[in-house]
Amino acid sequence: MQKIRIAMAQINPTVGALRKNTEKILRYTERAQKKGCDVVVFPELALTGYPPEDLLLKPGFIEDNIKELKRLASKIKGITAIVGFVDRDEDIYNACAIIHGGRVRGVYHKMFLPNYGVFDEERYFQAGSTPLNVVIEEITIGIGICEDIWYPEGPARAPALARAHIVININASPYHFGKARLREDMLVTRALDNEVIVVYNNMVGGQDELVFDGQGMIINEEGQIIARTRAFREELLVKDLDLEGVVRKRLHDARRRKEKLKEEKPDVETLVLKGAKIRKRRASLKEPSTITPPLPPLDEVLEALLLGTQDYVRKNRFKHCVIGLSGGIDSSLVAYIATRALGKEAVTGVFMPSRYSSIESREDATQLARNLGIEFLSIPIDPLFEQYLKTLKPHFKDLPADITEENIQARIRGNILMALSNKFGWLVLTTGNKSEMSVGYATLYGDMAGGFAVIKDVPKTLVYELSRHINEKEGYPVIPERVLTKKPTAELRPNQTDQDTLPPYEVLDPILKAYVEEDRSLAEIVNMGYPRRLVKRVINMVDRSEYKRRQAPPGIKITPRAFGKDRRMPITNHYEAG
Repeated sequence: MQKIRIAMAQINPTVGALRKNTEKILRYTERAQKKGCDVVVFPELALTGYPPEDLLLKPGFIEDNIKELKRLASKIKGITAIVGFVDRDEDIYNACAIIHGGRVRGVYHKMFLPNYGVFDEERYFQAGSTPLNVVIEEITIGIGICEDIWYPEGPARAPALARAHIVININASPYHFGKARLREDMLVTRALDNEVIVVYNNMVGGQDELVFDGQGMIINEEGQIIARTRAFREELLVKDLDLEGVVRKRLHDARRRKEKLKEEKPDVETLVLKGAKIRKRRASLKEPSTITPPLPPLDEVLEALLLGTQDYVRKNRFKHCVIGLSGGIDSSLVAYIATRALGKEAVTGVFMPSRYSSIESREDATQLARNLGIEFLSIPIDPLFEQYLKTLKPHFKDLPADITEENIQARIRGNILMALSNKFGWLVLTTGNKSEMSVGYATLYGDMAGGFAVIKDVPKTLVYELSRHINEKEGYPVIPERVLTKKPTAELRPNQTDQDTLPPYEVLDPILKAYVEEDRSLAEIVNMGYPRRLVKRVINMVDRSEYKRRQAPPGIKITPRAFGKDRRMPITNHYEAG
């Protein structure tokens, strides 16, 4: 049994950029050829980007994608390329093209379409019906797309019973914290159960609220990870696969013979690539270690936020961002992420003091901007606030000051940031965290005004963890130490703190996780040890704030269940959790 040299091209495509994506695929194919590879593998829907959403309802988009595939195929010779695209045959399919010799030699249609969480594939695609094996000389390769491999008896099983030595699975699997380990455990199980080598290639990059983390891997028939790509980076991983172990393991496994008898003839289409040859090699590949260790948890989240911010800004053709700096921890973290993602020359921080702003807040915002090396503007809001109060006084009918006056200040700040955005073409990055967005502790058209919400899915307690971790990584308090220790406050009235309105965040965040991410009932959360009245109050705040969240800018998903594409609740909702 020969060895086969496979390249996994972990690339960052852009949705809708068909020509640009094609050129990137060609560049990586050329690199794979120079390394003597027999096969190069690209992610799911690499040609169109993922997810293309309602672009798939445009016949012109489908046609252009097919034309681009033909153009791509005509330029690929001397290597076999496996490329994700949208196929059309009466209906449309999430598909994989097998390209060799300057043309598309075969197509596989994804059989299991995810339709949960952030996925809507049944809205767009028809499901495929037949597994596919590709034969290159005496080596047989099973083909699958993303969700296909998550099912024990899914499209990975039949190809393996029909002699596949390798199962290649192409993916656009979005990131959330802890998902990489879930994938790894599942893939190890598939490799062991099917006695195959699993080649799992995942997309990398940011697309609106989603971040794709890459972290592709190759797992041998013994369930051992023999290669892993980096997280959140484009990469071409090249690996020689020796199939002798697969053959030997199957010879010793009597269970497999019985399974084959039960299956009789697995219904698998076989594509023999005539003219495709495995290159003869005298020496093994001399490459540095191909097993990149996983990132530590906080680094993983931070890298997701950096890539999500960078790609949202650049793919949407912005060159500069502006952030309202309050001297608090949320805006400090967002400013750090933006600066590291885009460069200090691409970020402006704006401090907008009012009569309630403390000297400490000014000092901390100024120090943060100095540490990051970003442009810093100070624009007081008191003259505008005074004019608002004067204008509205006859209409407020001598009613006492309340949250109305607080929100006016927030909206003045939002107006100033949006004015700078309009004048200079800057993108406003908002600074609200998941805890605040959950309970509606934010002002519509005020601190919610902006184009992208970097930490929208980051709970407040994690904001603190990330900020401390950043200071440790940087080796000095780039986020001023006082920001980490003072009580969080919006500074919209005298002596205000967040805990005047909210429970302490170390209490609030576990309740929110249970209700928002895990759909636990009031009774279940109370049984976790929290007072019933407190839990009921938090649930009511979450439910009544849906109308606000629906008007919030998109933000990066880093938890298993984020607001937006992931958690979709009705705005008009009279159900009361019991």
